[in-house]
Amino acid sequence: MNRQMLQQQPEVTVTDSFWRHYMQLVKEEMIPFQWDVLNDRGDIIIESERDDATIPTEKSHVIENFKIAAGLKEGNHYGWLFQDSDLYKWIEAAANTLAIEKDQALITQIEETIALLEAAQEDDGYLSTYYQIDAPQLKFRRLFESHEFYCIGHLIEAAIAYNEATGSDRLLQVADKAIACIEANFGKAEGKIDGTDGHQEIELALVRLYELTGNQRYLDLSAYFLAVRGQNPHFFADQLEENDRLGLKQGSKPFINTVYHQADKPVSEQDTARGHAVRLVYMAQAMAGTGHHKQDEKLVVAAKKIWSNIVQKRMYVTGGIGSTVRGEAFTYDYDLPNDLMYCETCAAIGLLNFSNELLKSETDSKYADIMERVLYNSIISGMALDGKHFFYVNPLEVDPLASAGNPDKSHVKATRPSWFGCACCPPNLARTLPAVGRYAFTQKADEVLLNLFIDSELVAEQEGKAYTIRQNHTFSETGKTLITVEKTSSELLRLGIRIPYWAENPLIIVAGEAAVAEISNGYTYVTVKSESTEIELTYTIAISELEAHPLVKADKGKVALQRGSFLYCMEEQDNGKHLHLLSLTGAIQPRFQSDQILGDIVCLEAEGELQVLEDEWQDKLYRVRQEPQSVPKKLTFIPYYSWGNRSLGEMQVWIDKEAAHV
Repeated sequence: MNRQMLQQQPEVTVTDSFWRHYMQLVKEEMIPFQWDVLNDRGDIIIESERDDATIPTEKSHVIENFKIAAGLKEGNHYGWLFQDSDLYKWIEAAANTLAIEKDQALITQIEETIALLEAAQEDDGYLSTYYQIDAPQLKFRRLFESHEFYCIGHLIEAAIAYNEATGSDRLLQVADKAIACIEANFGKAEGKIDGTDGHQEIELALVRLYELTGNQRYLDLSAYFLAVRGQNPHFFADQLEENDRLGLKQGSKPFINTVYHQADKPVSEQDTARGHAVRLVYMAQAMAGTGHHKQDEKLVVAAKKIWSNIVQKRMYVTGGIGSTVRGEAFTYDYDLPNDLMYCETCAAIGLLNFSNELLKSETDSKYADIMERVLYNSIISGMALDGKHFFYVNPLEVDPLASAGNPDKSHVKATRPSWFGCACCPPNLARTLPAVGRYAFTQKADEVLLNLFIDSELVAEQEGKAYTIRQNHTFSETGKTLITVEKTSSELLRLGIRIPYWAENPLIIVAGEAAVAEISNGYTYVTVKSESTEIELTYTIAISELEAHPLVKADKGKVALQRGSFLYCMEEQDNGKHLHLLSLTGAIQPRFQSDQILGDIVCLEAEGELQVLEDEWQDKLYRVRQEPQSVPKKLTFIPYYSWGNRSLGEMQVWIDKEAAHV
């Protein structure tokens, strides 16, 4: 394997207390808890993510599947076709934790797991436990649903993380062998399959592997899989027909929705967010990365159009994406129902990485704005504060009665389950949170960007010259940011600081003097000349009342509250039942508090009113309209990510502004 590095990976150490807490949760709670789940240990209740009797909820069986594939056990495969990826994401989570703090016991655990993967992998490199155990005749033959490349993509990402954390290339060799198997079976040459997997993921993983190794073959393979998608919209259906002609025993032949698979037309011609939300953002991330490295402007432009369509017309205020449970998909512009949405945790993580990929090739703070929005809201809301309960779906409005009584809302959980039959989200969270530092800075050839206000230290090089950037923040009634830059040479360093849109009246002081800084594409630039420079930034942390575009019907006349990076919501525990009868009428003030369950948080308290349910409604469903009666009501809002940790009850993000319900 070509080990030449494209660019030295910058080292980021996170010291931020908020994020260090999550990192410790991953290390101390999530990794051991999820390992027990994968090994079918512990008294864990597995729930289906929606009302669907076909979802496997008896056990995980992931490790057992690999043991059966390796010949160490006998039996059948259990679970989804893609459950191998749960283990790969667990390895990546463990590796990202090792990058923060070495742990020999965890390394040994990973090494033993790699040995299991080596034993399960076939001589030609093929690795997919379902097809190895139960359907060997259908290897690469039902690509619309098989997730074979999807799983290998997560294997590649796990191998990269383990290599970066430990220097070991043992898992990279397993991944490279699997890639060689794919190369031997796919391509334009006669006798090969000219198509790709139904679920995108390997494409972005191959870009990351190219960036690690400099091996062009990985980038070329990613480019091929992007180019072939949608060239023949009938490819998936044609495969099933060919299987019948070959006499292969296979399952049902469902209708193939090519829009759902983003395979109805070439990816470079796609400019809107359509189909399965996770697949879409994974594909678009790969388009951005491959296009950047290949200098393929059509791919990059298409990726940017998709991103713009998402954030301008199809994204929730929390950063969640996916408006419907039907296909976990996007629908149409401005269709953002708060109580029927999907907003899968994996989709939010995908949007985070897609935005980060675009920021690498285009300096614009709008990408970092979205990274911040999804990180602090729709991603961490996917996990309970104990690290052992999870949301698949992250709603903006919940009524436990509706979730229990309306089958169309069965996916809208009022509390976080321990695990899911489709368990993609918990290990995805576990691999993302320890790596949050990678989003704080972006290192480019001619500049360094400070994207997120996360206490952290960047150690990197520019043209062989070492430098360190530290950022520390104080968030109280006002905000203060101290950035220290240290260089080993007198070479100029161009630092772009994203001053968030929620930071009002910013004042920047460089080396003790007020500075008039250059502002470009949302970044405030400071040219660091001396070998040690301090930059101080002060600002007011605004409380904003956000409104949605008038065409978002669900939010007309309503506002959502935000302070700093955090969106807020109301819970029944603080405000009583029937949250939809509340409206916001007056001033909003922050209140700092220490809660036994929620920890140290900033609540928002506001003047509001509650519409009274008059006695006359006791025996009526409708009446001639009268002026509603209301009483004053103190309202309490908590950070959205923290909801659902205290008690079962209603939750609501958007609230009527004054008497908008009248």
